[in-house]
Amino acid sequence: MNELNSQERYHRGLAKLNQIDGEAGQKVVESLQDICPDLAKYTIEFPFGDIYCRDGLDLKTREIATVAALTALGNCQPQLKVHLQAALNVGCSEQEIKEVIIQMAGYAGFPAALNGMFAFKEVLSEAS
Repeated sequence: MNELNSQERYHRGLAKLNQIDGEAGQKVVESLQDICPDLAKYTIEFPFGDIYCRDGLDLKTREIATVAALTALGNCQPQLKVHLQAALNVGCSEQEIKEVIIQMAGYAGFPAALNGMFAFKEVLSEAS
């Protein structure tokens, strides 16, 4: 990937963030503006402008990996909820997401999987 300047990375990342997360992603960025706008900028440029724009994985696969990682971490409920919705946005089915969370029970433990499933339940209820 060619080196891009910060402004190009930001605009590319913002477009990808909007494609994946829509309004939820924008809310995260906006919530950082009054305390640390640099962190909002880095969040857009690095994961979304650089990583999510790479070739090699489609957005659905990237979100499955992200949901698995955030579920396994077990202490990222707000971020997990954003990425659970993002997974739905990019084409993951409810059943696929549930299976990813269940898979994490074997690697991260039942508490992490239970917390992940409860976060997914909240996401689904908010969408109704």
